[in-house]
Amino acid sequence: MMAPWHLYVMAGMYIIAGLMHFIKPKMYMRIMPLYLPNHKLLVHLSGIAEILLGIGVCFDATRKLSSFGIILMLGVFLSVHFYMLSGEKASAGIPKWILILRIPLQFFLMYWAYYYAYL
Repeated sequence: MMAPWHLYVMAGMYIIAGLMHFIKPKMYMRIMPLYLPNHKLLVHLSGIAEILLGIGVCFDATRKLSSFGIILMLGVFLSVHFYMLSGEKASAGIPKWILILRIPLQFFLMYWAYYYAYL
């Protein structure tokens, strides 16, 4: 069965987001919670994860595992979103209302990935 076009939109979104971890790493390091160690390594690892999971959803053999990997990754990333709500510096200059909207968006993205786990 041919995967729907919107699966490739989702895959491209994660691949591009992952590449941005290497193109603009400082942007991601600014929003890392202070309690996490080795921010640069974590930014690079999360970028690699996004790229590999984005590629993985494109193939029948790895789609289910990659979909659940995306859900897990987005769950972990929630800690960053909540951290960004903790103060002015942590927000990286993003308006609070956008930061608040990002939280339900994470759950929508989790559902979107779950949808493809059973194609």
